[in-house]
Amino acid sequence: MNSVQLRSSHSNEDDETDVAPGNATDRTLQLRPISKRDQVIVFLTVPRVCGFLAVFQTIGPNLSYGVFQNFYTTSNSILPTNEASNAALTAFVGTLGAGLTWGGSIYVNPLMVRYRPKQIAVPGCLLMSAGLLLAGWSKHTWHLLLTQGLLYGVGSSMLYFPLISVAPEYFDSRRGSAMGVILSAAGLGGLVYSLVLRVLLDRVGARWTLRIMSLENLVIALPVAMAALPSRSTISRPTFVNWRIARKPAFVLQALAALLQAAGNFVPMTFTPEFSIALGYTAAFGAVLLSINNGVNAVSRVLTGALADAFGRQNILILSVIGSAVSVLALWLGAALNQAKGLWVAFVVLYGVLAGGYMALFPVTISEVFGIQAYASVNSFVYFVRGCGAAFGSPVGGQILGESRGLETNGDGVLSSYHKLIWYDGALLIGSSLCVIGVRGFDALEKKRWKWKA
Repeated sequence: MNSVQLRSSHSNEDDETDVAPGNATDRTLQLRPISKRDQVIVFLTVPRVCGFLAVFQTIGPNLSYGVFQNFYTTSNSILPTNEASNAALTAFVGTLGAGLTWGGSIYVNPLMVRYRPKQIAVPGCLLMSAGLLLAGWSKHTWHLLLTQGLLYGVGSSMLYFPLISVAPEYFDSRRGSAMGVILSAAGLGGLVYSLVLRVLLDRVGARWTLRIMSLENLVIALPVAMAALPSRSTISRPTFVNWRIARKPAFVLQALAALLQAAGNFVPMTFTPEFSIALGYTAAFGAVLLSINNGVNAVSRVLTGALADAFGRQNILILSVIGSAVSVLALWLGAALNQAKGLWVAFVVLYGVLAGGYMALFPVTISEVFGIQAYASVNSFVYFVRGCGAAFGSPVGGQILGESRGLETNGDGVLSSYHKLIWYDGALLIGSSLCVIGVRGFDALEKKRWKWKA
């Protein structure tokens, strides 16, 4: 079969930058050809059936862990009282799983060179279900860390990357829109899981909820793992970042932006149900708010992808991160200072809209800034860094929050304990904003021209 070569074309607004600037070895990337008909089929199968469901099953539970966090820190917890009151440690269960989902790219990417996608994804699916099943028998936080955190996280990474890493190869143009559709499954998964988990926890408790999740994962994720599609690349891609790319300021800032954004993004997700209770809402309504946030996030990822294709991927990404920081410091902090339920609901919705932008677009901007030949290695490293950020963001937030809020209490004294947490989250997102602005500037400097649409 003849191969096609994708070359850099900066003059075409809809083309991706498919080469790493200044790297002669990355001037072309050979991909197996794909017809328009095949591309339509891929769009309907990979995002909707394979990629879409892979994201739904892996990222959805991570985004809805706040429901578990709230349950584990109440008097109904399966944990001893002294452990249930430790918000930092219980938060680490969820962020460990989320961190490994993304951070696992550092070991999954080399495996993808040696093995077919389904040979990695199927064991990953089994590990996820095993982790959730064993978590149902947990009696201490460290049990949850090993099962719902470690086992689930390692398995979810093995399911996620073999299906998602090749997706950009199947879309030569409108890649932002395509990836927006694929990654919108994260928000949709968070919406569904937030509502379903709250109902299950109230009716059957944490142990049976975890066992039901284990079975559900097998039913949905195992067929998806077995249907994983191969890469279109006809050549072996590097598994480690080229040193010439790694020493670029744009790369360093891209990685730092990913670290700070991931850390900041998980703080509202983790503490939404708890803060809602402190504000006077019920635990059930706190779960509803988390599901609303995730639902809006799903729609935002699709729309953001379309806007990015029209106005520039880096431009929209920058606006998304800056907007996220502003919403935290204006609306969430305002809700805590004034006990304002309206501001809190507005924050939940607006943050869902804005936070979705970064998560939908940063994979696309990686191929645009560093070249699609370097996409696999750079994307793998950036996801690893995001995993590190996700792992520490909420636990540090829980430590800042401390135990002053008590268990199942509310009032102004409790809300005041969230002030430092909110400032911490805002600082993380402001730092990420400065970094993505820097990436935009250094990318233009390296290419020796400024484009308003980039």
